[in-house]
Amino acid sequence: MKHVVVLMDGVADRPFGGLGGRTPLEAARKPALDALSARGRLGMFRPCPEGLPPGSDVGNMAVLGYDPRAHYGGRAPFEALALGVDVAPTETAFRANLVHVEGGVMDDYSAGHITTEEGRALVRMLQQRLGTERLRLAGGTQYRHLAVFKGGSYEKAQCVPPHDITGRPFEEHLPKGAGHKDLRRLMEDSRLLLEGHEINRERRAAGRKTANMLWLWGQGRGVRLPPFGLKGAVITAVDLVRGLGVAAGLEVVDVPGATGWLDSDFKGKAAAALKALKRKDFVYVHLEATDEAGHKGDAEAKVRAVELIDEGVVAPLAEGLRGTPWRLLVTADHATPLELRTHSGEPVPYLIYDSGLESGEGRPFTEAEARGTGRVLEEGHKLMREFLHPAPQAAPAA
Repeated sequence: MKHVVVLMDGVADRPFGGLGGRTPLEAARKPALDALSARGRLGMFRPCPEGLPPGSDVGNMAVLGYDPRAHYGGRAPFEALALGVDVAPTETAFRANLVHVEGGVMDDYSAGHITTEEGRALVRMLQQRLGTERLRLAGGTQYRHLAVFKGGSYEKAQCVPPHDITGRPFEEHLPKGAGHKDLRRLMEDSRLLLEGHEINRERRAAGRKTANMLWLWGQGRGVRLPPFGLKGAVITAVDLVRGLGVAAGLEVVDVPGATGWLDSDFKGKAAAALKALKRKDFVYVHLEATDEAGHKGDAEAKVRAVELIDEGVVAPLAEGLRGTPWRLLVTADHATPLELRTHSGEPVPYLIYDSGLESGEGRPFTEAEARGTGRVLEEGHKLMREFLHPAPQAAPAA
């Protein structure tokens, strides 16, 4: 039996006026997903427990079957694992976004989706100019990078994700609490050094948004997870999910052209998953574009992301696994409602398909249809157990 998870980051949504009162899952044309859904089983589950931030770190941990209440300690340590950056017990890792601020406002949490090459060059410069024995910076992917502080109680600082304050004044959301002076100093110094960098001069001349500030958040100390339990692999363009895979003992499979946006190589991810399944029993395919579109409040892009995933990932997987016993779990790690442009902690829909079952419930894959089943799993980390070890179906009535 082969097991595949297709994780559409932040795809869950609410009825949106710009889509005629529909959600992106309702508005998108997704024949492959809906065909599998009609033969599968739908429900709702809560990936992010109340009291923890509704983020991709918490949500993906739960989808993988780990209870975030027992294992969560911040997202940055997972990203450090993905980058091969060792975080000592005396150190605190922070996610360091390259962002674009303008007129005192957080204009773009991704610096106009700066390229990985550009982002790493800027972080190398910052490390050369600002790195010390107590601070080091490491380049990641696109706008997502890493800062590691030694000593202190930096993990107790109060930090705000930049995507939570898009379009709002950022001054009041700068770090507070433990070590905040050091954190603010780094962020302020980065502005002085980034503004005039050649990469930003070229981006400005081309009419693109610049990466003119480093924003710190998502901090935590080193992390360890129990082994996942199956021989598996994770496929993603996001360092956080790569790090979760490393921590869980899963192989990380790189796909050239995987970007986390609409231009990602979706078919390449499906091909990589099928190749991995020749050696593995489990593959976790993480897709970021739906979340990015939600943060931008871009309904058209979010609908298009669902359609690209259906066409480029789900359909090829279903075709490639034809004749093979396999199960599929499709879900989200949290909701990213277009109206909010940030994460929310409400239950999200899931679909479980089993190639060995002849019939299903005949429902398309949408939030409303999943709610209509009446199934709600509040302890979200238990969904993986249900997926890997389903209870036997009751025999049909005589």
